[in-house]
Amino acid sequence: MKKFGIGLMLVITIILVCVLGFGYKASPEPNNYYEVYLDDKSLGTIASKEDLENYIDENGSYYKNKFDVDKVYSPKGLQVKKLTTYNGDVDSVSDIYRKISKKESFTVKGYEFVIKRELAEDEKEDAKLTTQSVYVLDKNVFKKAVEALIRTFVGEDEYKAYIEDNQVEIDTTGEEIQNVYVNEDITVRETNIPVDEDIYTNENDLANFLLYGKDQKAKEYIVQAGDTIENVAFNNKISPEEVLISNSSLTSTTNLLYPGQKLKIVETNPQISVVEESYVVQDIESQYPTEERYDENAAIGVDKVIQNGENGLERVSQRVRKVNGVINYVDPEGKTVLKAPISKIVMKGTKYIPDVGSTSSWGWPTDSGWTLSSGYVWRTNPVTGRRELHGGLDISGTGYGSKIYATNNGRVKEAGYHYSYGNHVIIDHNNGYLTLYAHMSRINAKVGQVVARGDVIGYVGMTGTATGPHVHYEIWKGCDYCRINPMSMY
Repeated sequence: MKKFGIGLMLVITIILVCVLGFGYKASPEPNNYYEVYLDDKSLGTIASKEDLENYIDENGSYYKNKFDVDKVYSPKGLQVKKLTTYNGDVDSVSDIYRKISKKESFTVKGYEFVIKRELAEDEKEDAKLTTQSVYVLDKNVFKKAVEALIRTFVGEDEYKAYIEDNQVEIDTTGEEIQNVYVNEDITVRETNIPVDEDIYTNENDLANFLLYGKDQKAKEYIVQAGDTIENVAFNNKISPEEVLISNSSLTSTTNLLYPGQKLKIVETNPQISVVEESYVVQDIESQYPTEERYDENAAIGVDKVIQNGENGLERVSQRVRKVNGVINYVDPEGKTVLKAPISKIVMKGTKYIPDVGSTSSWGWPTDSGWTLSSGYVWRTNPVTGRRELHGGLDISGTGYGSKIYATNNGRVKEAGYHYSYGNHVIIDHNNGYLTLYAHMSRINAKVGQVVARGDVIGYVGMTGTATGPHVHYEIWKGCDYCRINPMSMY
């Protein structure tokens, strides 16, 4: 019994020596783990950074198939930092993955194209710089989409001839493209793209976005008897050129339509500006002038045509700039008279100039050699980017400082500056019609002044909201700003 007690004491002593005598000399080794942060907030600790990356990739098969990529990566805001700690507790990779997936999207490798544009929200405001990102997996997709957009606005054959330096030389009349470029500042960088972004994998989808914008839906129009491309466009609040763009079977605004024909109607909303600069030589009819003579013996208001007018013909050369297929600047180069116009002579029954204009005979507001850069059509405003009715005619090509004429007798109602019209003149013809002449470089009329058709009331300029020198000409019927198509009066 005594021996048993001694043995028990020996065992206890050995245990105490092992625990107390030797344990205090050991140094526990710290653990190298990884703290996971998402947008600077900790999600937990893991044993291996590589295991998390592999787990994200292995569980990304849906996105690999969707985008045809080999690897899926962590979100942009994810950080994994090395952590040295004596704490042995770690989270499982699957738990961290679930936390990440609830907060942010995973990413794939690709390219971000940043498009910088200047747009004004309102015509009263200065243009502001806006940016837009376009994501692709292959840089060539963006390049091919832009080329497709250029071909849409410039023309397939015309652009090919320009690129291959194979344009037909101008002999008498014709057009030669001198430069084609994109106006925006576009930069590109390789980056990780969140999978919930719009990522374009083929040029057709991207070209469609660059032309129409996001979520633009087409509607179908059934052609009725008597329809033309111009009235179909106007009634659907788009331009005739937009009808051609969306309907490849149509090649010209003069194409004939047939009842029952189906047309696609969709507004364009270009995300970049395709600029085309050309040298153009064309034969243009020059509007004949109207000469008024007065007969004291005839009653006031009695008009008699004693000589019919006949338009002339001129060969006009111009430098023309188009943006997305729409003329926005015309610079005259030269003009040759091929056939002089013959004046129309009207005998009026009074010697003095009446302030009542004719309702059946209207003059033209500019010199000959003009180009109609925009008609009375629905279009996208080149300054604000908004869809709106262009309520008059933009007449370009006669040159900065050329004369602007009153198109009918009347009394000047307004002559001054407007934030959009710039220097402008409004004439009340006292016959139910008013006319407006805008963007003048200089005004040559005063409020209350009686003017005759053909009187110089100003000079062509680009004041107000204008991209180039031209006169914006409107005709109002019945009331102020009740616009009608001016071409209906000619």
